[in-house]
Amino acid sequence: MTNWMNSGGHVPRPYAENSNLETTGRHRAGRWKERLIIGGVLLILPLVVSDSGEARDPDGRYANSPLKQWFDSLRSGKGPCCSDADGSAVSDVDWESKSGHYRVRIDGEWHDVPEDAVITEPNRVGRTMVWPIRGYQGLSIRCFMPGSMT
Repeated sequence: MTNWMNSGGHVPRPYAENSNLETTGRHRAGRWKERLIIGGVLLILPLVVSDSGEARDPDGRYANSPLKQWFDSLRSGKGPCCSDADGSAVSDVDWESKSGHYRVRIDGEWHDVPEDAVITEPNRVGRTMVWPIRGYQGLSIRCFMPGSMT
């Protein structure tokens, strides 16, 4: 009869329902799930934060505009609007004023303009403009500049 305890350096362990192999396997699977979740969040994060308020003028068409400096300096109570490249012109049928409050239609839906998003300085371009921000919580209005409603 051999002494099996000394033969391979292995120490017998009592039987347990959750053996080390099973726990280790679950632990490894948990680590992979954690890595997949972190990787997914890192991949989605740039999409969520992509409209973070930086000025966009990818082709440079607004760089030589005589109003570029003015657009770049526009601010609402929510912060800088950035520039004409970020704003969208709104036709007169797509915005309205009632009792001192503004509403604007963006992509076919009406949105109330927050009081602190309204630009109060004179409108040098004459047309109504809105600076919408699309994020994970939906659309919000960063800046709104009413036009002349001709």
